[in-house]
Amino acid sequence: MDKREIRDGIYYVGAQDWNRTLFDALIPLPDGTSYNAYLIIGGEKIALIDTVDPTKKDVLFEYLKDVDHIDYVISQHAEQDHSGSIPFVLERYPSAKVVTNPKGKELLMSHLHIPEDKFITVNDGETLSLGNKTLKFIYAPWVHWPETFVSYLLEDKILFTCDLFGSHLATSDLFVEDEGLVYEAAKRYYAEIMMPFRNIIQKNLEKIKDLNIDIIAPSHGPVYKNPSFIIDAYKDWISDNPKNLVVVPYVSMHDSTKIMVDYFVDRLIEKGIKVQIFDLTVADIGKIAMSLVDTATLVIGTPTVLAGPHPKVLYVTYLANILKPKVKFATVIGSYGWGGRTLDIIKSNLTNLSVELIDPVLVKGFPKLEDFRLLDELAQKIYNKHKEIGVL
Repeated sequence: MDKREIRDGIYYVGAQDWNRTLFDALIPLPDGTSYNAYLIIGGEKIALIDTVDPTKKDVLFEYLKDVDHIDYVISQHAEQDHSGSIPFVLERYPSAKVVTNPKGKELLMSHLHIPEDKFITVNDGETLSLGNKTLKFIYAPWVHWPETFVSYLLEDKILFTCDLFGSHLATSDLFVEDEGLVYEAAKRYYAEIMMPFRNIIQKNLEKIKDLNIDIIAPSHGPVYKNPSFIIDAYKDWISDNPKNLVVVPYVSMHDSTKIMVDYFVDRLIEKGIKVQIFDLTVADIGKIAMSLVDTATLVIGTPTVLAGPHPKVLYVTYLANILKPKVKFATVIGSYGWGGRTLDIIKSNLTNLSVELIDPVLVKGFPKLEDFRLLDELAQKIYNKHKEIGVL
């Protein structure tokens, strides 16, 4: 297998993982993923930017079969899917040095037991010459670990971004060919991994805005020959402006809550509000995360189970709380048998969200005519709130 050329002296040497279905034992991967590594052959030195997940190290070494030496292994992020094969690379290329920042050095020594004398640490803005090619290192902490940085190849105007701008997508395309497909995968990736760091990403995008970028080469998914495509998408996702969208994750045990949800959703649609509904017994958690990127209002539908919300509802509220979307409003609808603390428990699960809580509609038993009137009123309140913030 031959190295895949991006530009003269710059090659893709990563691996596609077509059959991986779960990431971090949590995140569904409907389209697999990739672990991208890049080889830069300069006039004097050779650098490998990131490696691959250890399960795919043989693919990396097949690409490197005719490379007799590597001077630098640039580790932009210490997580194992990018740096896990560094020990194997160092075994094959014993003279190579690992280039990272001080925090990266600390993490790589902890996670991979790389000896201290194998490291060269670089500061924010520092450069490394390969002869006729120069790498500039730009710190991008908390995207999504504290040590993360990106690397800009000055002469070729290529920005190597590791997890930033990535997409969990296994594909034979080296470059982005189907923007619709990649947009969906990149948005899922952002929602599940990057959204909790939305405000920090805003600051990090400021650090790269003046770079003249021809190509963005992330560490997951295909390479972007049109950088504005993914940069503009990120600017939208990380902005403080939600869209005219209500997301309704719900569970119903004996149909009372489902009847309320179905009625309520119809009322919202009649008012020109877009709605996304998720039955939590079957929903793809990644799809829910994606919907939270844009939503203005979160409506939780739940029965009461042993005096509290259904466990699947607790899971999705916990997820929303750690993902920290820009949602502005939240409320709860559902039924109960005799009483409980459903509302209080859900509130306590959403403490990271700066939301206005709208009066819930929680009914005893099967909904009655007056309960549907309350749902009408709730739909009107949400309509008014969306008008107030200018999304409708």
